[in-house]
Amino acid sequence: MNPWLHAFRPRTLPLAMSGIITGSGLAAFAHTFRWPVFLLALLTAVLLQVLSNLANDLGDHLHGTDNAERVGPQRAVQGGAISPAAMKRAMWVCGLLSLASGLALIILALGLSATMLLFLLLGLLAIGAAVKYTYGSNPYGYAGLGDASVLLFFGVVGVGGTFFLHGLHFDLLVLLPAFGIGLLATGVLNLNNMRDAVNDAASGKHTVAVRLGPAKAKRYHALLVLGGLACLVLHAAISFRAWWQYLFILIFPLLDRHLRTVLRNQEPRELDPQLKILALSTLVAALLFSLGLVLAA
Repeated sequence: MNPWLHAFRPRTLPLAMSGIITGSGLAAFAHTFRWPVFLLALLTAVLLQVLSNLANDLGDHLHGTDNAERVGPQRAVQGGAISPAAMKRAMWVCGLLSLASGLALIILALGLSATMLLFLLLGLLAIGAAVKYTYGSNPYGYAGLGDASVLLFFGVVGVGGTFFLHGLHFDLLVLLPAFGIGLLATGVLNLNNMRDAVNDAASGKHTVAVRLGPAKAKRYHALLVLGGLACLVLHAAISFRAWWQYLFILIFPLLDRHLRTVLRNQEPRELDPQLKILALSTLVAALLFSLGLVLAA
């Protein structure tokens, strides 16, 4: 695989797309959907995810976490395929592209207004969060705050912010699917951290999975996945218009199998395929949830 494509980590991009798709589905349900907002929001989210992946690749290398003992796939900087200087330049390019895309999105949606400034601040915070997870001094991922960041930016900001940009209003009920997608996305990060827990602990990276230990991290993972699904079910029940809104339950059997595999796991390396399964399941859940809303609108 091309080293840059490897560094972009395509399998993480479904998570970035899921929040935008869900927020846009909710906008369609409220009859406020706008195609330009959807497309620009999707582009911005993907660019932010790629930025985060590049920064994570470089940051873990500089902190010594990416080493011979790491269980997951070899990173681009770690393996020498991309130099630290080239990765840093790519981070700048991707950061500027995400800023430009985000500016175009909020100006298109909000015009020049006080609300636009608030969303600009949120965008800058999102860029900062993408970079500072493992890069730089005192990265928050090493203090175990990555889970909270994913829940906030993939869930509340990703879903809720997209919904607002479509219709320029907010509905508290939107927070249920926002937390639903956010919890599922956090589950992907937790899987990653469960896989790497031994090496992370030895490298001073105190993720939630490291702090909990293997048994409790598995139970925490189950709570994330089941809690995310419960939020989607609760939203469908409260906002019910048609049975199409429960279309997303078609993903339940796959997630049930996923949870059984994770809970029985004894070999961290074998968790790696489950990362792709949960990321794609989250995307499919978002697509089915949104399709159900469109059909019920």
